[in-house]
Amino acid sequence: MAKTGKKTKAHSGRALHIGLNAVSPAHYDGWSGPLGACEFDAHDMAALATSKGMSSGTLLTTHATRKEVLSGIRAAAKALKSGDLFLLTYSGHGGQVDDEVNGDEDDGFDETWCLYDGQLLDDELYYELSQFASGVRILVLSDSCHSGTVTRASVPSGVAAAGRSRMMPPDVARRTYEKNKAFYRKIQKATAALTKRKLPDPDTVLAGIAANPSLAKLVAKFKPAVILISGCQDNQTSLDGAKNGAFTEQVLAVWNNGGFQGSYVKFHADVRSALPASQSPNLFLLGKAAAFSREQPFTV
Repeated sequence: MAKTGKKTKAHSGRALHIGLNAVSPAHYDGWSGPLGACEFDAHDMAALATSKGMSSGTLLTTHATRKEVLSGIRAAAKALKSGDLFLLTYSGHGGQVDDEVNGDEDDGFDETWCLYDGQLLDDELYYELSQFASGVRILVLSDSCHSGTVTRASVPSGVAAAGRSRMMPPDVARRTYEKNKAFYRKIQKATAALTKRKLPDPDTVLAGIAANPSLAKLVAKFKPAVILISGCQDNQTSLDGAKNGAFTEQVLAVWNNGGFQGSYVKFHADVRSALPASQSPNLFLLGKAAAFSREQPFTV
């Protein structure tokens, strides 16, 4: 007798790839932040995503505005259902703005992605990810560094990074914030109001889940499962390159056109082992991501 019943709907995958080889001097007080490999990174990660069956879009330099990035993330949140996959990759400068609103940052700064016409705050990204449906799997690959981390820890002695850094210079970060203070404070206040509570610092949440029971309770309310693999540790910088950023270059090499076999945990370990001591990528899990972390990377 033939089996009857409803067919199981296949999961779908969407991807958004952001790459900026420059930013607008009009917003960043005359600084254009030139980089060489970020658009290459976005194109190459888009090719990887497409090869795995994801619908993939790119936002490059002048098109990588706050409006377009937020629209892309929100469109994915609206479309994806439990079990679906969202891949979000960023390649560009990391920056900072003063945290003068909710006081959720131990170092007094909100970490940022430097988009073309303004920075995207970590609180904003945390909130946008929280809007995805329960069970959606989200993978974030960030090939950047946070200029605010220079106030958290010094670079270990004897470990020097060679090459062009993807860190917004601290003096540029200060001038940019002072010039646009009202703009960023409005964003911080609006984001805090959306949550109707004090926002947790995403870095603290991601890094402290296992050790902090109160954070574990908070994360239990976070509906999607998120894996974040960042380009470097808090006291390091991510390096630019000629063809790819150092982190993205190793992501692609370890992936080996689909030849990699193993989990996200092994994938992160292999990428990390291929980079110098001056740049050691981090792996963070947010939400109920334990099962997700054991999957073969980029599987829809």
